Amino acid sequence: MKGSRGEFAARKLSRTRQRFRWKAADYKRRVLRLDERADPLEGAPQGRGIVLEKVGIEAKQPNSAIRKCCRVQLVKNGRQVTAFTPGDGAIGFIDEHDEVIIEGIGGAKGGAYGDIPGVRYRVVSVNNVSLRELVLGRKEKPKR
Repeated sequence: MKGSRGEFAARKLSRTRQRFRWKAADYKRRVLRLDERADPLEGAPQGRGIVLEKVGIEAKQPNSAIRKCCRVQLVKNGRQVTAFTPGDGAIGFIDEHDEVIIEGIGGAKGGAYGDIPGVRYRVVSVNNVSLRELVLGRKEKPKR
């Protein structure tokens, strides 16, 4: 008989292993690139967008605060996302129709972070000026 087909033959074991890998959720999502397709940034580390409106989002229990965020429409695919504006008074440096750069906020598995429900992104810069520098008072926002 040509080629062994035993229960513990190497070929049989490796083929079985290949088949069962598809049962593992993380393998399947990675190979089919499901997370990349669902991601508004399409796998990129950062994205450019236009501010549509400023919104306040209530923090989750047990905290009580209104976290200042903004709705951003991404330039590359037109999708709308909510982005957090980190820093004391940072929302004051952002106006509607400003161009912002956003990045992931760093929550588990690319999800929301801390007590801000449903917000997965944060604003990094406004009109090509770092938001952090604006908040710290080192730079001024350029007048258009």
